[in-house]
Amino acid sequence: MSSLTTTEADQAASARSKKRLTAFLFVVPLLAFILLTFVAPIGSMLWRSVHHPAVAELIPLTLVELQRWDGTALPDETTLNVFAQELHGLAKERLSGKLSEELNRAYTGMSSVVKSSARRIARIETEQLATQGAGTLLKAHGNWSKPEVWYAIKRAGAVYTYDYYLTALDLELHPEQGIQVREDTQIYLQLYGKTLNMALVITLFCALLGYPLAYYLAGLPENRANLLLVLVLLPFWTSLLVRTTAWIALLQTNGVINSFLLSTGLISQPIEMLYTSFATVVAMTHILLPFMILPLYSVMRGIDPSYLRAALSLGAKPIPAFARIYFPMTLPGLSAGALLVFIISVGYYITPALVGGTDGQMISNIIAFHMQRSNNWELAAALGSLLLGLILLLYWVYDRFVGASNIKLG
Repeated sequence: MSSLTTTEADQAASARSKKRLTAFLFVVPLLAFILLTFVAPIGSMLWRSVHHPAVAELIPLTLVELQRWDGTALPDETTLNVFAQELHGLAKERLSGKLSEELNRAYTGMSSVVKSSARRIARIETEQLATQGAGTLLKAHGNWSKPEVWYAIKRAGAVYTYDYYLTALDLELHPEQGIQVREDTQIYLQLYGKTLNMALVITLFCALLGYPLAYYLAGLPENRANLLLVLVLLPFWTSLLVRTTAWIALLQTNGVINSFLLSTGLISQPIEMLYTSFATVVAMTHILLPFMILPLYSVMRGIDPSYLRAALSLGAKPIPAFARIYFPMTLPGLSAGALLVFIISVGYYITPALVGGTDGQMISNIIAFHMQRSNNWELAAALGSLLLGLILLLYWVYDRFVGASNIKLG
């Protein structure tokens, strides 16, 4: 009897193992898809934000010589001769332009310096550079006499660096004073602040517009509510470019809104609405409004209306009864919709690029600029990593405070 019981237990355990294996095999395609389309790109972005071997591959011998440099005065003649020889080789291989691009990111103005010096050094024989390279380099341009230039070259030659994160935070590393605020350009922190502010305004407008509409839909009979809900979902079936282009037609100087206001005499000249922050907020509010309405409607539909009627029957006034009874029960839907709208709007790209102009640009547009035009993928990766960290932080705050309060209400 004991042996039979043991055998049956083994068979049951084997059956459970087979079921778990079967369930896992069904999930494997989804896991592979997530790894390839989500985890791998994010990992590549994080890696690229700190890994930059371009300069180390172009002038490896110079960087080895700079390891002996104390960073105060000009590097010794041997180091300058080695750099001149490597610059001569890059000029012959037509790679000096790549070096000029990399060094210009480390020290402003080095693009023309490297190119002009490469052309001058390319005319000298290779054998002469071992003794005359330093003098030729110093005569080519005065920037080669500045220790801070060589410090920037040494920093740019590091294979692993956090300099792009410093740039993304409008900071720089000074050889003597350490990390400090950049003096030349301070744009990225302002863009982050502007992006968060616009995302907050969009979320607020979506809540103000979506809450009454969701409340109205929740109070209708199911057949009428489903019919009107189709109209809410209709924008999902329309191309994003079509909806954005429609706002361009509405908001431009000679568009529908300005033409109507001029014809009624309310304004004497067209209002500049397109290519502003206002246009970005209006267009994105229209696009993201369904993401606020749907969570609110799903929560409101499940609230028993007898709670509010009971409060009114006990003598409570409508507004206090709504604020103290009904509204707290809708907070899970409101917080979920606000989180969706806010996070989506923080990383939105197409609509601000089409209707925002310079004034309505967000941080995502600057990331796209560095990837598509300036080819500074490392800085774009650093900006994207910081944006990812910001979104994760916001989600943690939501889960820590708002999510916990929703559980208590439930």
